[in-house]
Amino acid sequence: MPRMLDVSEDVRAEIGDEEAERLLAGENAPGSYDCTSCRTPGDSEQERTSTVLFVGEETAVLAFAHASCIPSQVVRVAEEQLQGAVASITAADAADSLSAAHPRQAVLGVTSGLVLIEGELHPALVVEPTAPVARPGSDGLTDEFLTLLVEQGFQPVSDVNVKPAPLPGWSVLVAMGQLHSVLQPGAGGVGQAAWWQAHQPLQVTEGWRAAANKSHTVLVFAAPVGSIGQQPREDLLRDALEKAAANGRLVAAAMPLAGT
Repeated sequence: MPRMLDVSEDVRAEIGDEEAERLLAGENAPGSYDCTSCRTPGDSEQERTSTVLFVGEETAVLAFAHASCIPSQVVRVAEEQLQGAVASITAADAADSLSAAHPRQAVLGVTSGLVLIEGELHPALVVEPTAPVARPGSDGLTDEFLTLLVEQGFQPVSDVNVKPAPLPGWSVLVAMGQLHSVLQPGAGGVGQAAWWQAHQPLQVTEGWRAAANKSHTVLVFAAPVGSIGQQPREDLLRDALEKAAANGRLVAAAMPLAGT
């Protein structure tokens, strides 16, 4: 079934006319998706949808967004932002993945909320990819999102009531009440690079911001695709976190707050 997709000339030039026509015909495009801009669900069969191609030095990832959020475009990003933040693939596989019948592409969805631990509310971010995340250079059949994070210092969570351990070199950037990025140590341990960056800064609640300014720390939880989902209330988010932890599908770390 044809999709209501917008494919810009820049995107078409990158992926080729043949792949662009397959997308427009609905062969490779998803019906439902999580908007890469506002992070809420979209449906390319029911509403105009932009194709957004993220291009690093070696990696290319095709994502989708509400046309009302952002236009179809090519977004040039540092390779470090794609590695670990999306299903990373080698340059040789990039073209194949864009023309595959079922491309494995992932963008990180980030939700903010308050989590009660030992009688105190802590500002938290919950990170969940939109698809399985494969190790660079692998066959792409195994979701290694949690394994990759543990290798970077995140700790498995067995009890949400226990505050996660600090993760050196990482931080959460908030400015003017908006969430901008999660930063990780830069290459060679020099400076910091964006592990996740909002394409449009995300508003956080006054309660979340107040708790963050009080503790100067943000708890970052991460789970594989399908573990948490979009939860409309913080009590439901807590329930989902506890279920993911019980199933061994949750890791976390405490990060200092950068900004206000």
